[in-house]
Amino acid sequence: MTEHQIATSVLVIGSGGAGLRAAIELAERGVDVRVVGKRPKADAHTTLAAGGINAALATMDSADTWQQHAADTIKESYLLANPDTVRIVAENGPRGIADLERWGMPFAREADGRISQRFFGAHTYRRTSFAGDYTGLEIQRTLVNRVGQLGIPVHDTCYITRILVRDNVVFGAYGFDLENGTRYVFHADVVILAAGGHTRIWRRTSSRRDENTGDSFRLAVLAGGRIRDPELVQFHPSGLIAPENAAGTLVSEAARGEGGILRNALGERFMAHYDPARMELSTRDRVALAAYTEIKEGRGTPDGGVWLDVSHLPRETIMQRLPRVYQTLLELQMRDITREPMEVAPTAHYSMGGVWVRPEDHSTGVDGLYAIGEASSGLHGANRLGGNSLIELLVYGRIVGETAAQYSTELTAQRRSRTALAEARAEVDELVAADGPENVRALQRALRNTMTAHAGVVRDETGLREGLAELDAIEERITNVGVHPDLAGFQDVAHAFDLKASALAARATLEAALERRETRGCHNRSDYPDVDPELQVNLVWSGPGRVEREKIPPVPAEIAALMKEVSTVGKLVE
Repeated sequence: MTEHQIATSVLVIGSGGAGLRAAIELAERGVDVRVVGKRPKADAHTTLAAGGINAALATMDSADTWQQHAADTIKESYLLANPDTVRIVAENGPRGIADLERWGMPFAREADGRISQRFFGAHTYRRTSFAGDYTGLEIQRTLVNRVGQLGIPVHDTCYITRILVRDNVVFGAYGFDLENGTRYVFHADVVILAAGGHTRIWRRTSSRRDENTGDSFRLAVLAGGRIRDPELVQFHPSGLIAPENAAGTLVSEAARGEGGILRNALGERFMAHYDPARMELSTRDRVALAAYTEIKEGRGTPDGGVWLDVSHLPRETIMQRLPRVYQTLLELQMRDITREPMEVAPTAHYSMGGVWVRPEDHSTGVDGLYAIGEASSGLHGANRLGGNSLIELLVYGRIVGETAAQYSTELTAQRRSRTALAEARAEVDELVAADGPENVRALQRALRNTMTAHAGVVRDETGLREGLAELDAIEERITNVGVHPDLAGFQDVAHAFDLKASALAARATLEAALERRETRGCHNRSDYPDVDPELQVNLVWSGPGRVEREKIPPVPAEIAALMKEVSTVGKLVE
């Protein structure tokens, strides 16, 4: 077994928008930084974000301010967002856009050259900048290009299995190469965790096959970190049902924003029963709940979906405004959306909870360990405002880069632990040699079925307890997996680690969902249909059976005064 030792001041785990933005900040400050990712950087999850990126630039609506952006975010979070986190993102948003602009991001612009901004649901003003319906892809390209200019090393096929810690202080990470199994020991002053969320633990998800499996959760918890609000997961109302290997692929909510109509199998326009004022332009959580209810009560299509129809719109509108949707349906289903409707169902889309971090610098309570992007928590509460996730990557990527640079510079010594390293090594050795009867992929499927059945759009006590009992059995079976690395590479070993992460993320989610005995935002408890003021808290999970309530700081008066119901009529709701 070959084991390479690599020393770097800062190691970034995850090569999506958050990880790359942090790496750029460090490199520009002259700090030695290295990025590792389990999938190619040009194809990180950030590339899938279609709709846009928020900042109160006031290029279209001069009355817009960062305070109003903050107020809209907290209101939409059902009062579970941390006001300090929200203030930092809203206030620093314009700077994030300016950074992208400086590095060549091709934003859509008005005729006079200013950056164009459009409405997304529940925003008071137009504050969502975009590049067609490929905003995330263009942001990722811009960041990858800047990383190249700065010569930052990015190791694209590296799977991190452990963050190395001694006495609550980080000293590096352990991992292996996905192609040839070479082991790596990274010695680092700082580790920045930017490895995404946990939406892949549901059967239908907008994440692709081996991403968002909960890796961030597992790495953080084993290092001594905690998880906040894992039960708060956003279900996107419109994921494709077929083909099976692409189930959950998103149909952008721009399809509804442009006038798309939702119907059940009986041909009824069902949103009239759930939100007659806003109809299809209601908020994400409400549309997802409506579609789920129609399907659950037997008014769904035979395949368990509802119909989303844009075929009544002019063909030019579809080609200009929804090119990506048109292309996707043609490629995946040979379906022409200008002529026939699409079959969709709610799909797990975004982890609003994540690793517990402090608002000011996203430190985790483990010295030298930071978490950013979808891996972290604090901004979104119980419902994410469309367009906020992309600006969060840029704001906290920069802030954590700045903080990590300072932490590394001021560190007087780095103490390592042979024991921690030996444990990490033994864990990989054990899996590589595992020859049990259980199949990793089959167990991953069983886990996803459990989460879909018992912790989907609507939950209740009985179902969640059944889910935990099924998870107990799955965890027992995980101890008997067979893993077979071969000439094609070490993907099998990676899948086994993905599975371990998914099981931990599933337990955190089920236990927190059980504790949150109320209905708030994305979290629907059929046995507790009302909001409980006592539960206007964050739930912090630190391991099996350990869920604590954490108070949320008060909303500053200047922001509270701006919080109100926002109409989504005529706006996109991404």
